[in-house]
Amino acid sequence: MANAKIIEKKQEVVKEIVNNVKESSSFVLFEYQGLTVSDMTELRRKLRESGSDLKIYKNTLTKRALDSLNIDMTSELTGPKAMAYGTDAIAPIKVLHDFSKDHEALQMKIGMVDGEIADIDMLKKYASIPSRDGLLTMFAAGLMQKVKDFAICLDLHSQNLEKENN
Repeated sequence: MANAKIIEKKQEVVKEIVNNVKESSSFVLFEYQGLTVSDMTELRRKLRESGSDLKIYKNTLTKRALDSLNIDMTSELTGPKAMAYGTDAIAPIKVLHDFSKDHEALQMKIGMVDGEIADIDMLKKYASIPSRDGLLTMFAAGLMQKVKDFAICLDLHSQNLEKENN
């Protein structure tokens, strides 16, 4: 019979996983076996800079938490896995993708973005999306172009009016 304290600790970990998944816009399960301690420290630092975090849980506890949320990722919960999650839907995916370019041991497996399960191909597509600041800059540039075109149009119109009056 399992010790009551051990069962209680496991239930707390399951609750922590459930809270992390509920509070985050996205999470990614990835393999980290082969990364050194300094690599993991660097990855944690980069994730924190983007407003994300990283946790390593036992697969059985992760499975229980995901099952309680009706999320089926059982096929990917084999071997050592870590979970990166964040409130920005794209940030943890981008950090993991960029980090995996220099560290082949890191392999993203599956994730969930805004309530939708994302396989590795979808995660790579999300990783190619520019950052929030980059998207806002593109949006502002698009708006500025319209204003610029309108100003040119008004200037040409005023020049035409001056020619007609002369």
